[in-house]
Amino acid sequence: MASPLRKFLLKSNSGNVIVRRETKRAKSDSTTKMQIMIRSFESIDKNLHWQLPPGTRKIRLPSTRSLFTVLKSPHVHKKAREQFEMKINKEMLVMETKRHELRKKFFWLKRQRIFGAQFEILFSFKTRLDKEKLQKILLEPGLKDVCKNNKVEQRDVLMALNSLLHEGFYSEAVDSSMNSIEASLPGNNPGLFPLGLAQMILSVPMPILKARVGTDGSKALSTQLIERFILNNPQRPAIEVQPNLSVEKYNFEKLRGTMTEKDLDELDRVTRDLQLNPPKVLKAATNVSLKSIRRKHIEVPTEVGDINGIKVLQHELFTNDVLYADLAFDMTSLKPELFPLVPLFCQSLLEMGTKDLNFVQLSQLIKEKTGGISIHPYTSSKQGSKDPVSYIMVRCKAMSASTEELFNLITCVLREAEFTNQKRFKRFVLQSKAKLENQLRDGGHILAAARLNAKLNHAGWIAEQMGGISYLEFLKDIEAKIEDKWSEISMSLEEIRGVLLSKNSCLVNLTSDAQNLKNAEKFIRKFLDFLPTDSLLTTSPSNALHLSENEAFTIPTQVNYVGKAANIYDAGYQLRGSAYVIAKYISNTWLWDNIRVSGGAFGGFCDFDTRSGVLSFLSYRDPNLLKTLNVYDGTSDFLRQLEMDEGTLKKAIIGTIGDLDSYQLPDAKGYTSLLRYLSGVSEEERQMRREEVLSTRSSDFKDFADAVDTIKDKGVIVAVASEDHVNDANKECSNLFQVKKAL
Repeated sequence: MASPLRKFLLKSNSGNVIVRRETKRAKSDSTTKMQIMIRSFESIDKNLHWQLPPGTRKIRLPSTRSLFTVLKSPHVHKKAREQFEMKINKEMLVMETKRHELRKKFFWLKRQRIFGAQFEILFSFKTRLDKEKLQKILLEPGLKDVCKNNKVEQRDVLMALNSLLHEGFYSEAVDSSMNSIEASLPGNNPGLFPLGLAQMILSVPMPILKARVGTDGSKALSTQLIERFILNNPQRPAIEVQPNLSVEKYNFEKLRGTMTEKDLDELDRVTRDLQLNPPKVLKAATNVSLKSIRRKHIEVPTEVGDINGIKVLQHELFTNDVLYADLAFDMTSLKPELFPLVPLFCQSLLEMGTKDLNFVQLSQLIKEKTGGISIHPYTSSKQGSKDPVSYIMVRCKAMSASTEELFNLITCVLREAEFTNQKRFKRFVLQSKAKLENQLRDGGHILAAARLNAKLNHAGWIAEQMGGISYLEFLKDIEAKIEDKWSEISMSLEEIRGVLLSKNSCLVNLTSDAQNLKNAEKFIRKFLDFLPTDSLLTTSPSNALHLSENEAFTIPTQVNYVGKAANIYDAGYQLRGSAYVIAKYISNTWLWDNIRVSGGAFGGFCDFDTRSGVLSFLSYRDPNLLKTLNVYDGTSDFLRQLEMDEGTLKKAIIGTIGDLDSYQLPDAKGYTSLLRYLSGVSEEERQMRREEVLSTRSSDFKDFADAVDTIKDKGVIVAVASEDHVNDANKECSNLFQVKKAL
């Protein structure tokens, strides 16, 4: 049986056979030579993961080696110095191609993304056009005024526009643009699409534009506008703007010359007065009272149905004819040793290629037919239970007319992705490792929080295996094994697919209007038919946790990321909505004043996971370590001694409600509703917590101090810090940390 993607590629909607939707271009007599100079600290051959394009020569160049000597501080004796070596590998790629193929070569070069490499590209053009033909091209309408007033315009820009006028755009670019325009209409999630331009799109008659593209091809888009308003515009201006510092300086000196000494003294006095006593900010907004806040929580319409024995959640919302689909595959039955491979598995599905397409063609087809497909793991604790909620999420969107193509592509990605490209997989590993190492330096508080959760609940342990310090250690280990044990790694990836892709582990979430939801059901049935009834194997979920010991991960840095946490549910705390208000208030007052203002850190946070019960204190780019831990331990005393007036309490409550009622686009509403469903959060509980938030009293802060004492007495500490700070802390507090080197 042919794959659904192969059927999709071979037949259009009308049944006509198509090979490639690309207009044929006239052959050019001109050739272009690209000389690409690559400089990199790493081996360039190892980072070039693709085969070189046809017509490409590789020229090896000598490497450069530089030695540096740095004095140690303090400079105690003559030998207090360190020496470093910097080696730069160089290589040149020479490509000979036609002018109209330059875009493809640039796309190949962009896809390389060699980490830490510097590129220098030189172009040389050779043409066989005779003089008369060359003059004819240069004197076409819109190009005969290239030279005017001894100022040469950007000739290459005009020639490129002239080329678009006669040849049109690439067909793939046209399809992708039309798809992006429709998916970016106001009310949808435009992603990086400019919101102002999305508002303007409402005035575009899309049916008429589609009909013109269908009959005239890519020339129907904007060629008339290019010809009329740019190329053949006799009033086309050429403006060159250059700063004139001498004029600015002259105007300043002229103004200063008109002022007396008394005027200058008055100006100086007024400036100092404004710096010391800035004017009070006028109240620009009306005073919001608690009575003006609605008591009912924001509810997303959700209908739980069933298709072929699979649960389907449907959210009927206005989406401008866009269908948002989320597919969740349960992975709690996965072997624990396979969890670290899951992020690489997700990336491989989209970027490794399939049986019929390499990953460049697959990526281009996804952009052409859909609004995007993303695959990533999701892990959380379940409300009222210690069981984890762990899924692989396949999130995608498309116009309603492309629903069939969307699910054909998803089926292709999930079932036909091939885990055979060893070089590509190694690149994924290197990219992920570099990303986590950068996060250790710039966002160590995130990894510290993940490590704390891994010590306090099983869902946190699973998440840390796929995105924390344990994952970084796994990446370092697997990098060394790719060459020798690639067959085992490939088999493990296939094993993950066999466990996850089954009807028993699947759940579908759809967001669109009623008609699109109804039309999508037949395509969902077809998609679900491709899923096997049973998975290859299942294992009973484990309850693994990291040891509850204080850990310090040392990195070369001058600032620290300090975290301390405890599970207050284990200490007997019963969740109330006031905890939302109190946690936010602690961040904005106590931690802000003592961690950031007095301590000199860039930030301090209090985070409460209401599903797992983990209450965490974190600091960001913190010059202190023990001092910060003392601030954390003083939080309960701060709450007991807190005297809060009604105005301060009202502001705290309103700020919390603002977080609960944050604005969401239709796709975010549907996805958030799915996460609540998976985590066991009901609408009744949401309403109860909202009422508890609105009825928060000052006495609740004092009562919450008993729960915060759990962190002081039984809390576990994780720090990403400098080695000197950790050693000083261990000397002062008798081996407070188990020290591990992260970088």
